[in-house]
Amino acid sequence: MQSIVPPPGAEDLLAADFPRFSDGELAARHQAVADLLGAAGRGHLLVWGANRTGSAVQWLTRWPVTAEAAVVVTPGEQDALFVQHHNHLPLARRLATEADVGWRPSTITAAMAELERRGAQPGSVAWVGPIGVEQHQALSAGFGPPLNLNTDLTRVRQIKSAEELDWLRLGAYFSDLGMAALRDGLRPGLTERELGDLVERSYLRYGATNGIHYFGVTPMDAPEIAVPAQYPSTRRIRMRDVVFAEITALFFDYGGQVLRTFALGEPPPLYAELHAVAQAAFDAITAVLRDGATPAEVIAAAGVIEDAGFTTIDDLVHGYGGGYLPPVLGSASRPAGPVPDDPFRAGMTVVVQPNVTTRDGKAGVQTGELVLITASGVESLHQLPPGLSVLHR
Repeated sequence: MQSIVPPPGAEDLLAADFPRFSDGELAARHQAVADLLGAAGRGHLLVWGANRTGSAVQWLTRWPVTAEAAVVVTPGEQDALFVQHHNHLPLARRLATEADVGWRPSTITAAMAELERRGAQPGSVAWVGPIGVEQHQALSAGFGPPLNLNTDLTRVRQIKSAEELDWLRLGAYFSDLGMAALRDGLRPGLTERELGDLVERSYLRYGATNGIHYFGVTPMDAPEIAVPAQYPSTRRIRMRDVVFAEITALFFDYGGQVLRTFALGEPPPLYAELHAVAQAAFDAITAVLRDGATPAEVIAAAGVIEDAGFTTIDDLVHGYGGGYLPPVLGSASRPAGPVPDDPFRAGMTVVVQPNVTTRDGKAGVQTGELVLITASGVESLHQLPPGLSVLHR
């Protein structure tokens, strides 16, 4: 069985008290923000973050947002970071060492006071992040309607730097450890809740944290579930069950994503066919993915799913790495919305995850993983072998 080993450079990242991107990396990110502000004719950016994952706050300051945080960014000045709650302030100051870190009872009031101190005028402020209605109204009242730069910054963040790819490979390694632990520990009698214990125990000791571990469990001979559930039940695993899973372990907001299917006992023809079609769809999609490929070409390549008489429930492909990013593509028979025109670009990381299901939504499988788009194709960031694993024959 193929061993899963830490990626090159992981030792230094894992040994650090708190891992850090280089000064050059952070300077490049701030320059990208300055370029966006300059192109938009704005002088200040308010970056808002909440509830940990996918936040541009961490991308700019190294602070992995907990409850709420805001950064005031003005080219040529030190970032001002305001965090919630007050007991999170000491750690924020240890991590966001380049920013002036503070706390006020109201984050938006503190950020607006800082904007005023910096001389912000009506029409000079832009914003990114999950700002709520009240915060947006306050900004508008103080500085005129702020300009939404979410799409612009997301487009910048879709292209991963060499340092970000190192962190993503580590997240993929931890995700593989979780899926391998599920495979090796899966047995009749465990509850779905205990599957999560198997997964998380494999990587928590190394400093990784849980992103997701979603499980689908159903009898192969009388299936009722075709896609993993977001919360586990107390149902116990039985022989002749199929278990399919989607796992992300995070290394400071940088996670892999791996999807696999396990059969407890010899799978019936339906499941063998479902998985064969899923693997064919994965191979067809990754064969066309490269710099310049279009979303329409990807969806067309996945037509092997419909040709076999099946469909999908989950998204087929989505951007990933610092958030659930565009493009988000569904299959031809289960669209995810209008098909975007923007082509894939080298440096993007996406999850290819064909969740092939019967049209009645009762039986399904998953396979797939996080890949890097290159000039000529894709590079998987994962090590776990593909395939339908048959356990406890």
